[in-house]
Amino acid sequence: MAYMECAHLLIGYTLLNARGIPDAGEHSLKLLIQPNDGATALLKAIHRAESSIEIAIFRFDQPDIEEALVTAVKRGVFVHALIAHVNGTSAEALRKLEMRLLAAGVTVARTDTDLARYHAKYVIVDRRELFALAFNFTTQDIERSRSFGLITKNRRLVQEAAKLFEADAKRQPYEPSSPSLVISPLNARKQLTSFLKGAKSELVIYDPRVSDRSMVKILRERLEANVSVRVIGRVSGTQNGIPVQPLTRMRLHTRCIIRDRKAAFLGSQSLRELELDGRRELGVICRDRSVVAAILKVFEEDWVASARTGSCDDSVRPVAKMAKKVAKAVTTELPSVAPVLDDIAKRMNGAEIKLAGKEVEETVRTAVKEAVKIAVQRVIEQNGTEESRASE
Repeated sequence: MAYMECAHLLIGYTLLNARGIPDAGEHSLKLLIQPNDGATALLKAIHRAESSIEIAIFRFDQPDIEEALVTAVKRGVFVHALIAHVNGTSAEALRKLEMRLLAAGVTVARTDTDLARYHAKYVIVDRRELFALAFNFTTQDIERSRSFGLITKNRRLVQEAAKLFEADAKRQPYEPSSPSLVISPLNARKQLTSFLKGAKSELVIYDPRVSDRSMVKILRERLEANVSVRVIGRVSGTQNGIPVQPLTRMRLHTRCIIRDRKAAFLGSQSLRELELDGRRELGVICRDRSVVAAILKVFEEDWVASARTGSCDDSVRPVAKMAKKVAKAVTTELPSVAPVLDDIAKRMNGAEIKLAGKEVEETVRTAVKEAVKIAVQRVIEQNGTEESRASE
């Protein structure tokens, strides 16, 4: 598969340790911006791996990455894949992936069923380099969606991610120790609550679905404290006053928060209760202003390009969208009422019984109501599937 040429932003950075002091001997940080950067950086890292590759997979359809992992095994690299036990729509594809990787000599572990989902996606190369990603290893996420990823060689973060991977692969307990690594359901709510509350002047957010009540409340409180808040994506709740716009230029598949143009959170977890408290998610908080500036530039471009709907709440747009879908279903997908009318005609022509005008009217009305009910139910089910998939 051909990928767009990678044009990474190579920048210096500072990831603060528990005392707020930069770690000594830190290396460069690379910011991946999708769909511009593609999978080139990951493929290069896999190809140059010398001793080990650890990869956590939720969704996967990339033959180039799979081939690179298999090739790494052939040259003696220990490749360990941690594959989600379920992902909602394509668990069968995950099981087939497991079998192919096992046959190629990859060590495969399946995540435990103790959490609703293992949604984190990250790669550790030679225990020296961490890819913390908001996107899955899929064509849709990499080539057709707005998303971000961070590549870091920060020793503490790499070691902490390796501890998490090993614990999950062995289904053992894990306790986070780095304040810069945000892990659901262990410390994400605490870390992100603090991150949002710390905003003094501005919060800009990419999130497909902000719906956790306490997080929405914090955003409203920040607004009331004269903090500028803007969200690309969705925010649940009526009359929350939070300026929200959908991403119109492409699919949205990232979770990112920029605070006061000084710090950034980038990860796999939305500000949703399930993703904060019931699933395995992974994110990173960094404080490099060059990284922040690069993400902000993309945000401003996306904000301007998006539909100018102004400040709105989440209750308006989904209802309008649903209404359009229902209207389309009723006009173009309405189940036929012809069988009912045919039955009436046959009965009338055969003079089996005499139907009064009101009885005919009631029979047709009942048939139409049932047909509309079926059409609406189909739209609701389809919409629920689309939203679930989009949030992953």
